[in-house]
Amino acid sequence: MAIKKSALYSSIWSSCDELRGGMDASQYKDYVLVLLFMKYVSDKHAAKKNALVEVPPGASYDDILALKGDKEIGDKINKIIAKLAEANDLKGVIDQADFNDDGKLGRGKEMVDRLSNLVAVFDKPELDFRKNRAENDDLLGDAYEYLMKNFATESGKSKGQFYTPAEVSRVMAQVIGVGGATSGSQTIYDPTCGSGSLLIKAHDEALARTGYDLAIYGQEMDNATHALARMNMILHGCPTADIKKGNTLSTPSFTQGDTSLKTFDFVVANPPFSNKSWSNGLNPAEDLFSRFALGIPPNKNGDYAFLLHLLASMKSTGKGAIVMPHGVLFRGNAEAEIRRNIVKRGYIKGIIGLPANLFYGTGIPACIVVLDKENAAVRKGIFMIDASRGFIKDGNKNRLREQDIHRIVSVFNSQAEVPGYSHLATFDEIEQNDFNLNIPRYIDSTEPEDLQDIDAHLRGGIPNRDVDDLARYWAVFPGLRAELFEPAGRPGYSHLKIPTGSIRSTIFDHPEFEAFNRAVTDLFDGWRAAHVRKLKDLGPGGHPRELISELSESLLDVFHGTPLIDPYDVYQRLMTYWAETMQDDVYLIVGDGWREAARLRPVVDTRVGKDKEKPDVTAGRQKYKADLVPAALMTARYFPDVQTAIDELEAKRAALSQQMDELKDEQGGEEGLLSSVVDDGKIAKGAITERLRQVRGDAEFDDERAVLEQYLGLMDEDSVAAREIRDKRAELDAQLASKYASLVEDEIKTLVVDEKWMGTLAADVQSELQRVSQTLTARIRELAERYGETLPELVDQVTVSSSRVDEHLRRMGAVWS
Repeated sequence: MAIKKSALYSSIWSSCDELRGGMDASQYKDYVLVLLFMKYVSDKHAAKKNALVEVPPGASYDDILALKGDKEIGDKINKIIAKLAEANDLKGVIDQADFNDDGKLGRGKEMVDRLSNLVAVFDKPELDFRKNRAENDDLLGDAYEYLMKNFATESGKSKGQFYTPAEVSRVMAQVIGVGGATSGSQTIYDPTCGSGSLLIKAHDEALARTGYDLAIYGQEMDNATHALARMNMILHGCPTADIKKGNTLSTPSFTQGDTSLKTFDFVVANPPFSNKSWSNGLNPAEDLFSRFALGIPPNKNGDYAFLLHLLASMKSTGKGAIVMPHGVLFRGNAEAEIRRNIVKRGYIKGIIGLPANLFYGTGIPACIVVLDKENAAVRKGIFMIDASRGFIKDGNKNRLREQDIHRIVSVFNSQAEVPGYSHLATFDEIEQNDFNLNIPRYIDSTEPEDLQDIDAHLRGGIPNRDVDDLARYWAVFPGLRAELFEPAGRPGYSHLKIPTGSIRSTIFDHPEFEAFNRAVTDLFDGWRAAHVRKLKDLGPGGHPRELISELSESLLDVFHGTPLIDPYDVYQRLMTYWAETMQDDVYLIVGDGWREAARLRPVVDTRVGKDKEKPDVTAGRQKYKADLVPAALMTARYFPDVQTAIDELEAKRAALSQQMDELKDEQGGEEGLLSSVVDDGKIAKGAITERLRQVRGDAEFDDERAVLEQYLGLMDEDSVAAREIRDKRAELDAQLASKYASLVEDEIKTLVVDEKWMGTLAADVQSELQRVSQTLTARIRELAERYGETLPELVDQVTVSSSRVDEHLRRMGAVWS
């Protein structure tokens, strides 16, 4: 059975549980990633002639698995890995983690058990990488990126710099135009490549858009991170990537002769911010490669050193992008002179301001500086984007959403000026600002201030200015304004015609809003009709990434220009659903086909907790999980009567529970008639039975006996209802199991495409419509409440209240005296 992406991620991440405690994430990542690498190359290349990676006898993952329980497992794993490294020029890459380190892995049996459990994590049928990779969809590469992200998150501020967030990498790849590559001989270079994520995103963008497999070059100074990059390239199908080890500034690896750098078509970089030791091993004034002809950066800040190296590494037609702290845009002295020289030469195509706290090595806001030598001579200015407010909180970091990525790329590549978001700063403007490129000087992205109207506070009425500010709503609902507001009897002010509690219903029920609702719904229905056939035609060999790209772009186009609805919000709804649910479904379908993907999957361990699954269907003693077609969807379609009966029984139990709670609250106190059977706030049936036996026949306890019997009767009714629910659920599960087994392909497609996928997305569109009415409602209510009572009225109320307090105090004083 094909594996879901989320299941793959979860399975691999669970391997880290075996190592937590003995070391931190910056260390245990080396063990997990090496085993993932070994598993992958063994599945993909073992026993194959002319394979890009040679797996010699005795150097496969099967050989590692055979060591489970072996007293010398750590030492033997080291030897197996060393054998593979020797055969593939990977010494110093995959053999850095010591699997025989008792300081990290424990001694004796502790090490044996830990490593045996760790290697067994990858020994699962669903983790067979020979058959779990849809064409053009890098399933394992994505899993590697997932691990890198999590390792970076857990490694902390000082150790997470090996990874550039995938979202930022995607933006950079798209804005440098690598998707417009014109030849397979073109090149991509990253002088501070870390784990290689930026390079891979740029390479994949070119491959997806053009089919060209561009040559990859990179350099990384840290030994362990260099090893990660080498493995990352192989796992992503780029084994020929040339990743060098060393300090790019002092000893660049890619040169032409002794005094020239090798130049590249596309360059990307996310160098360490504000590196204070950038000039170690280097005399900038005597640089052999003339990288600092435009100025020498400050001794204690290397930001411009990396930018200048990047420029020197670009062909005359080269394009590039580099992540920089915002300080490079406005700092003075030596950096100001370098910035002036770069701007005057037209090398900077654009600047994209990013949200704070995106990166793992720092929380400060950063920017992407986009470079373009080819069009430098005719450049008229620098295109700027302030994207600092487009993000979502993700744990302790911020993250760009799909809609943020798409908006940045679309606006930048079209050079579209969007008020408060983007602007082409001409060279004249820049010169007038003394070549200070700080984005707020050119783009005002602040929200307009919500001004208070003093006259309205004094005399009442809602200022027409505030009502006019809602013009985008009145343009769509021209008659609604008159339904909500009327003149206040003096120029410039209005009154709300209806109670504040009726604002939402007045908007939602207005014919113009109903017409707008229908129009938006029709847009979605048209999009749905255009794509249902394609979705139902999915099957083995399909391309999930191409599918979601087509679906999302067409949805964005359909809603483009729709008033009051942000098309990017609708786009994000689809992309979120894809990430959370639909992607897994599609991978199952393209891996196994509809019928196999819809089969119930046995669940071995049904305990609910971390990495445990709750079953959807129980038939006999076997628990099952429904991955593609949810049990709730099947029940609603085929067995609604049974579910209704269960719902009614559960409602009955809820009512019985409420009655018991009320009776216990009333009679369970110290003097209550149930006090004798309450133990630690609970009442047991046995305690009631015993107490009834004790008071049987004694008239003195008639009242207590009646309450005890009432409570016992409620408990008996609850037990009967619980038994009936269990029986009904067992009946439903048996019917579901039978129906799952007999589903035909057309039924599955209807359930999944029409009801599950499109049903969810249709509800999401309705949520966007509700947000329109809710936003308008909230603003009108805010204005009505703000000016609902005038200042003189409030003063009168305070005077009356003060008089009442004074009178109350006077009376109290009289009593005390």
